[in-house]
Amino acid sequence: MTIKKDKIFNANFAKRLIIFTIGLFIMALGVSLSIKADIGVSPISCVPYVYSLGLPLTVGELTILLNIFFIMLQIAVARKNYNIFQLVQLPAVIVFGYCIDITMYFIANLIPTNYIEQLLLCIIACFTLAFGIFLLVKTRLTYLPIEGLVIVLVQTFKLEFGKVKISIDSTMVIVGVLSSFVLLNSLQGIREGSIIAALTVGVLIKFYNTKLPFVEKWISKGMPAPQVAKEEFSKYNNSFVITISREFGSGGHEIGKLIAKELGIAFYDKELIRLTAEQTGYNMEYIQENEQKLTNSLLYDLYEQNYSYVNDELPPKDVLFLIQSKIIRDICAKESCVIVGRCANFILKDHPNAINIFIHANNEYRIDKINNQYKRVPPFTEADLEKSDEQRANYSIHFTKKQWRDATNYHLTIDSSLYGSKLSATRVIEFIKNRIK
Repeated sequence: MTIKKDKIFNANFAKRLIIFTIGLFIMALGVSLSIKADIGVSPISCVPYVYSLGLPLTVGELTILLNIFFIMLQIAVARKNYNIFQLVQLPAVIVFGYCIDITMYFIANLIPTNYIEQLLLCIIACFTLAFGIFLLVKTRLTYLPIEGLVIVLVQTFKLEFGKVKISIDSTMVIVGVLSSFVLLNSLQGIREGSIIAALTVGVLIKFYNTKLPFVEKWISKGMPAPQVAKEEFSKYNNSFVITISREFGSGGHEIGKLIAKELGIAFYDKELIRLTAEQTGYNMEYIQENEQKLTNSLLYDLYEQNYSYVNDELPPKDVLFLIQSKIIRDICAKESCVIVGRCANFILKDHPNAINIFIHANNEYRIDKINNQYKRVPPFTEADLEKSDEQRANYSIHFTKKQWRDATNYHLTIDSSLYGSKLSATRVIEFIKNRIK
């Protein structure tokens, strides 16, 4: 049996190694196509390309030298914690560098004759580069040294992956610009194509992840299946749960608490922040500041794409949502309760005894409650209210693909400004008791 497992492992490793090499070649082709487009190369290639125009070295050779520098930085930063296995990055970047030179030779006669052709070639280059990175990530063998450096910095200094990735990419562009003016007395290699690549490659990797799930299944075929613990929330027994979604200032927290007290069941709102802090290591202030709201969905999507370059990193807001989702499901598997916010109505959509409530109110009522009851300083304004609603709507769209205020997502919606919190709670309790008879 051991021999059979070893054979499976060896065959799978060989397959992943071949796919990894193909991915390197496709990436190299993407780099070469972006160079031939001549309207700016991606941040990963701008420094080698600029120096290739001023030194007697090829883009591929300079790519190898730059990535060796990144490997040395990884070792210097991680020191004794450096994983010696990651030295496999060295042969990988050597192959990558020479693949760039080989593909440059093969497409030497590819010369766009107008700007439309240049733009089209740039877009093709982005699709090609993204597909190569997609294949590399799916093999789970190693990272390219620039991503490896990001991971080492994140792990050593407890930094946020996305911010470090953006910082290093930005540094590469700045170094490329300065080097271009010093070596060539003009700006070369960094133009609108560089911006297109920076904005689209990560998005395209996510696109391939979504549209080509069979690739990962095929690459992983024959590997031992990961051990997945049985999830307690798969059986809810006879428990029931009331989810309260609410507009800020509508009294949803207070109403939820009154409902829980009347029904004699547990109440969860701010307690979820503490439980999330225990499981993530984030402090409670950070969680309270970052949960349940998203300033701009488009900007967050652009930021989130930085995480597409590696398999094991998730944006902090995604981590918070996933951890809170598990906490909510675990709680509801054990007891009946009231859950306020956190998209609980979506998280518990498979719960047979979930009753979903939405609390809303007019702006005048909400602002009065926020300023006089919640004692908000400085005083809340109409503009603040609009911003708060937009952030909650963005959060819901991003994580659930559902409109937060869409009444079809709930069993009952109630305007608390018509009744006040106590009477609103009474009306909701009557509805709940009729549902759970």
